[in-house]
Amino acid sequence: MSRTTPPRPLDVEALFPELATYRGTTTRLHPRPGRPDAAASSVGGPLLWPTDEPWPMCTEPHSHARGRRPADIHRRRQILASAWLRGSNPGPTDEERQLLEELDQKHRIQDAAATDPLPLIGLAQLYRRDVPDLLAGPDDCDLLQVFWCPFDAHGPSGYGMLFDLRWRRSWEVTEVQTSPPQPQVVGFEGYVPEPCVLHPEQVATYPFASLLPEDLCARIDAWEEALEEEAEQSADEDAAAPVGYQYDLSIPPGWRVGGFASWHATDPSPMNCLTCATPMHLLLTIDSSEWDGGSGSWKPLEEQDLPTHLNATPTKVTVGRWGELNIFACPKEPHHPHRWSIQ
Repeated sequence: MSRTTPPRPLDVEALFPELATYRGTTTRLHPRPGRPDAAASSVGGPLLWPTDEPWPMCTEPHSHARGRRPADIHRRRQILASAWLRGSNPGPTDEERQLLEELDQKHRIQDAAATDPLPLIGLAQLYRRDVPDLLAGPDDCDLLQVFWCPFDAHGPSGYGMLFDLRWRRSWEVTEVQTSPPQPQVVGFEGYVPEPCVLHPEQVATYPFASLLPEDLCARIDAWEEALEEEAEQSADEDAAAPVGYQYDLSIPPGWRVGGFASWHATDPSPMNCLTCATPMHLLLTIDSSEWDGGSGSWKPLEEQDLPTHLNATPTKVTVGRWGELNIFACPKEPHHPHRWSIQ
């Protein structure tokens, strides 16, 4: 079933005609639970990885001997999902609660040295044929594959994340690896995705407000303040929250490809290629939620009646403190190193 973004609450270009100059497109991926295969674009599904090519590994020295087992994480999620969907008396039973506690336990892997290579988790793969806004890969590559380490143990702080992006020509893969290596334990449940099929949808998008010309940004701010003041003075307690540029009109929530990055947690930071200084483009956004209380106007038409707490987190991926990971690529030389920002 396709997913369709509702029309925006109002025509933002009618209010601010200058925005037409800055209009772009982004492809909402709309990941939803399913059983993708290696020939499909997916999150958490099997990857089109050749049998004769080594699986990506984390080679940075760090402790990875203690954590939760991925199979236990998947099982725990299944139990909770079934428990809360029961028609009568929803929620886990006493017996299920005991099992959930057992599945939540951490385990130690004997003889796992900090210098041992650690298999990365295959997070997602995107075929250009499926995703209109996916930037071109190097050397005619048509498939982007995303991996990350399941431990926060990298970078100068020793608590950062590590991800690895690979481009390939899908037609060159003749024998697919069906049982790739996997980490025995992970440091954080949010690094373990649930298998999801994608329902790509291209929608209009506009830049983050503070990146617009100063006078235009000021007019948008004044308009929002007037709406908020009007809502505060209203006697209707059931009235919907006022429309906002950030939450309703510019950048959609959820997993998406292309368009503009949100900078709602930090001030905007220049993202220039560290190799050639070219301004980088947003390649992919990995989000902890497909929508929330502030961005509910983006909830697909086909899912309007579904409760948010059970349906807005299909991938079960969590970035940072319930944020989003924006990955940037060099449009001039796609093989140059990527950059990223957590918001």
